Amino acid sequence: MKDQAINLYEKEESLYDEGYKLVCGVDEVGRGSIAGPLVVAAVILPPLEHINGINDSKKLTAKKREELAKIIRKKALAISTVFIKEEDIDDLNIYQATKKGMLEAINKLKITPEFALIDAMPLHELDLPHLSLIHGDALSASIGAASIIAKVVRDDFMAKMDIKYPNYGFKSHKGYCTKKHVEALEKYGPCPIHRKTYYPVSKYYNKMIQLSLFNDNENEK
Repeated sequence: MKDQAINLYEKEESLYDEGYKLVCGVDEVGRGSIAGPLVVAAVILPPLEHINGINDSKKLTAKKREELAKIIRKKALAISTVFIKEEDIDDLNIYQATKKGMLEAINKLKITPEFALIDAMPLHELDLPHLSLIHGDALSASIGAASIIAKVVRDDFMAKMDIKYPNYGFKSHKGYCTKKHVEALEKYGPCPIHRKTYYPVSKYYNKMIQLSLFNDNENEK
């Protein structure tokens, strides 16, 4: 009986059999976060070489993700990562921001893929054969590898933001909407990496605007 890691290669192996050798997986991390960027990764794994342990990054421990990320970076034929900043997410909306990031990540690869496996997002604009898979990070090794790379890169970034903005606990919750995060928002208000259009950030951001306008009006009297 095949183990889970080998099962994750079934999509890739069927594409290899069809003649596609350069298959990239694409995934994002941070879509549901209320602070910090969206990070998208694209990865081309070496054909017919299995990396044991690849899975949906959310199902792996932080230590295991770090270990696998090192192996993936060493063995992958090509890797790219793209950051979509908070202001772009606010301007575009998260759906369009995700699409933009995925297209950029694929185009940024140093090797042009022959086929793309994408986690969930339809990419009709993509000018190469591709397939979107719901929960693709648990179905495809290439998407799983992209998920791991994106997660490790984003977690590292949010750890740096924790140092820059120490009041919010970014290192622990990575910008997601936890009780601790909401309590910090209530106490300190949003910081520059919060997504202004996301609730509850929008509530506190609007409060700040109203307070600023009130103070401006008071000063003019």
